[in-house]
Parts: sequence; structure tokens; C-alpha cells
Amino acid sequence: QVDLVESGGGLVQAGGSLRLSCAASGRTFDLYTVGWFRQAPGKEREFVGAISESGYSTYYSDSVKGRFTISRFNTLNTVYLQMNSLKPEDTAVYYCAADMSYGLRAGYEYWGLGTQVTVSA
Repeated sequence: QVDLVESGGGLVQAGGSLRLSCAASGRTFDLYTVGWFRQAPGKEREFVGAISESGYSTYYSDSVKGRFTISRFNTLNTVYLQMNSLKPEDTAVYYCAADMSYGLRAGYEYWGLGTQVTVSA
């Protein structure tokens, strides 16, 4: 069982940056791949990126590649999503999720409740 809590969302101007955090409970957090997803109003949930359990491997969607970076500190049970060069189309509720499988872009087992990110033009 892994419980996930996102934080760090807010309102930012286009071109700005935000860092989201995903704090996990559970002693086996370092066994899980952690992914980030987002859902804009009226749209389906979209995969953003993910990081392997060790933190050595990451992969991203084309829409955020080069602008977003995922990192993790297993000693702190925390994963970060650094978002730079934000665009209004990045506005969404952002979720972190955890799963023991690597390479997934959907179907994660555990989910947080999300944090709102709003990018103004």
C-alpha cells in the first residue's frame, strides 16, 4: 500500500516555473515507479512522465519533453516534477501515481488526489 499526496500547485504566468511534490507513505516506496499525469477540464487524463524506482531512468510525453524534469529522493519518500517554460495549455490538475511496473503510461495502481496548476497567458 502506498499513499500519495501532491503539493506545490498554484497560479503562474506563462514562461514561469513551478515544482510539484509527491510525498509517499509506506516503507517500500523505493520499489515503485512514479508517474505524473494531468487532466485539463473537459479532457482525458494525460500521461506527463515517469521515473524508475531507482531514479536513474525517466521518460516523458512529447508535449513536456525538454521543459519538465522528474526527480526523486527515496530517503525522503518524495518525487518532484519541475516544470519550466510553462504554457497556458499546461493548465490542469496534476496527479502522481505509483506502480511496480516500469514503462507504463497508464494503469498505475496507486494515485494521489491531485494539485491544481493554472498558467495564465
